[in-house]
Formats: sequence, C-alpha cells, structure tokens
Amino acid sequence: MLPQEIIRVKRDKNTLSTGQIREFIEGIGTNKVDDIQVAAMTMAIFLNGLNKQETIDLTLTMRDSGNVLNWSGYDKPIVDKHSSGGVGDKVSLMLAPMLAACDVYVPMIAGRGLGHTGGTVDKLEAIPGYNTQADNDLFRKTVKEVGCAIIGQTGNLAPADKKIYAIRDVCGTVESIPLITASILSKKLAAGLQYLIMDLKCGNGAFMQNFSDAKALAQSIIDVSCGAGTKAAAVITDMNQVLGKTVGNAVEVKEALEYLKRENINSRLDKVTQTLCTELLLLCGRCKNHADAAKLAETALSSGKALEKFAQMAASLGAPADFIERSEYYLPQARHCKPVYALSNGYIAAMNARNIGLSIVELGGGRAIPTQKLDLATGYSEFAQIGDYVDKHKPLAFVHYQTEEQFAQAEKALQMAVTISENAPEITSPILLKL
Repeated sequence: MLPQEIIRVKRDKNTLSTGQIREFIEGIGTNKVDDIQVAAMTMAIFLNGLNKQETIDLTLTMRDSGNVLNWSGYDKPIVDKHSSGGVGDKVSLMLAPMLAACDVYVPMIAGRGLGHTGGTVDKLEAIPGYNTQADNDLFRKTVKEVGCAIIGQTGNLAPADKKIYAIRDVCGTVESIPLITASILSKKLAAGLQYLIMDLKCGNGAFMQNFSDAKALAQSIIDVSCGAGTKAAAVITDMNQVLGKTVGNAVEVKEALEYLKRENINSRLDKVTQTLCTELLLLCGRCKNHADAAKLAETALSSGKALEKFAQMAASLGAPADFIERSEYYLPQARHCKPVYALSNGYIAAMNARNIGLSIVELGGGRAIPTQKLDLATGYSEFAQIGDYVDKHKPLAFVHYQTEEQFAQAEKALQMAVTISENAPEITSPILLKL
C-alpha cells in the first residue's frame, strides 16, 4: 500500500490495521517512507489519536525495528523503571542498585537530558571511566554478575523511534499521548523487560504539568505495556519543586551516594525512591504485600548492600575500583561554590522548577544544542525545600560555577524562581497517585 494511502486512513479518522502500521514503520527503515510522510502521519495521529490496539501495534513495530534483548536463562525477574523527566531527579542512581540488592535483575537503559530536565546518562558520565555506551555483551555480563547496569540507548535499539521523535520535535507533534506512549515503550520493550514501573512527573517542572494529562498518559502506558506482554504500573509524583537537595550532574551523583550511605537524606527523594522500589517488588512478585516489600527495600539500604551493588556496577562498567571511597577526588568540581540568598526573609511557598532546570543549562550543565559538551561540575547543592525558612543565614542554594557571570545569572534565576511567604505553606506528599 502506498504510504500516502496509509496516511489517508488516519487523516480521515479511521482505524489503522496492524498490517498498515507495520508497513509504514518498516518503510521508514527501508527509505520507502519519506520524512515528510512521517511528519504527515504524526500530525494525523496528533489530531485524531490512536485506539489501544493501534498504539500496541505501533509500539511493537517500533520495538522490532532494531535489536530486542533476550534474557532467557536469567532466573530472576527482569525489571526496570522509567521517569518522564524532572529537575533534580536522580532516583535511577539509587533505585537500580536497591532493586539488585532485593534479588531482581535491572537492565536499565537510560536517557540524556532533554530541555530543562536532567538525564541519568549525563550524571553517570561524571564518574571517570564509566562506560554509558557499553556493548550488549558487557551490559548482559554486568546485569548477570551484579544484578543491575545503567547504560545509554545503543544505536540499534528501536531506531524507528529515534527517527520519528526527531521529526515530531520539529513539526509540533510531541504532545500526543499515543506517540509518547509508543516512544517510551518501544525502547523499554526492546530491552526485554518483564516488569516496568513508570514514574510520571506532574507539575511546573515536568513535561506533563496538568494532573489529568499525567493520569491519562500513565494509564495509556500501563494499558499498552500490559497489552504488549510486559506487566506495568505507574506512580504519579510531584514535580513542583526540585527533587532532593541537588540539581546538576556530579552534585547529583554525590547526593545519590550519600543516600545509599544513609547520610544527608532528603525526605521527598526518599519517599519517591522507596515507593517506586516497593511497587516494583510487588509488581514482579518478589514480595506479596506492601509491608514485606517496604522492609526488603529498607534492608537493601541499611545493610549497605545497595551501596555495594552501585560500586560493583560502576567498576564493571569502567569506573575506578575505589570510586565509592574516593568519590570526592574523582567527581569533577567547579572552580567556585557560593550561596544564593532570597530577596526577602520568609518561608519558601512555591518554586518554578522548570526555570531552575533551565538555569542549569545557563551554567553549562544542560544542553542548549544537541551536540553541546556539558560541564558536569556545575549545579546547585543544599537546595532549600518548600516550607523551609530562608534568611541571611539560610541560603536558597549553593551554586557550583566556573565564572562570575555564571553566578550572576544563577543568582537572578534562583531568586526569581522561588516565592517567599510570611506564613509556612502546607507540606504535601510527593506521591500524587498510584496506578
């Protein structure tokens, strides 16, 4: 069937067959479908949607456009978590070794920063020698021997998604729930997962700022993932403030290590991490109830086993053997570190997390263009939280920077990004909904 005839089906608000979807997506890889036709199809989907079966078919066809990892012979549940992106979200760095310490396999394929949100792969590249582009043999070996491995997307995992996403990004069709669902799941299912937990961020620092949209996307991911043979659950979490006390790359790795060492723990970060771990242990059948799952997750941390798993994973993927003991030596550090104070005394009542994330780009810790080399040392530490009282003794955050011009930009951005009140605000849970 001609590509334009397949486009016409969806343009006219009709249902695409499995064969039509497969023919169109396979045509992208064989150059029988032109970029302009991909753009037209994504716009037709953006305007007219896809039903559940169409979305499943699109996801599986995109998954099958490249390699699909096979974990046959691995005798534990194969699990993973995906986050929709946030500011200060370093959960994967702690969650993967926690889960491995709970006796499941975690082959985690993570992403780089996008827009105002940070990326797990960028953070791990602050660790000298850590190979985020490990080949499949090293990836499988690390998962088998350690229990977890976090790497970036390899060249031939869901290549159709890479092409389609690039086109969506420049033709105004990013914000489509069926297309977002297929994009996320095609890559995750290509990793050969049996169980997936989705951490869907909602708030001013998330891509999904509206709760109803976040819930709809979460439900779509669950329905399509389960329909494609991978059991899934979702947790909608708050992204109206930075998650944890750090924002940046090396500084977030440092906070993750402190968390695994049970030092300087941020309560919101702990709640999100423990909840995701508990829900995934239940989903995969490792535990039968919430109490047992919560206890197992806490024991993974308190016993030091999760920290040990992180050290083993990092070493297996090329980091120094003594990285945990000498992380302060190995992690890159900015030339300067200085506090930023609020313009007035009072309680932090609100934050614009998106603008805080964008200020990291100004510091060089995020990308203004796709090819930009990051400054992994810059960022914020000891970031005050909503409900904290700030004054001349208690800063909003400490800025890690290279030039005084960077500091001036960061100072202004942070002061403008927080709302100060005379009265203490109500403190809410970071867990908005479990699905």
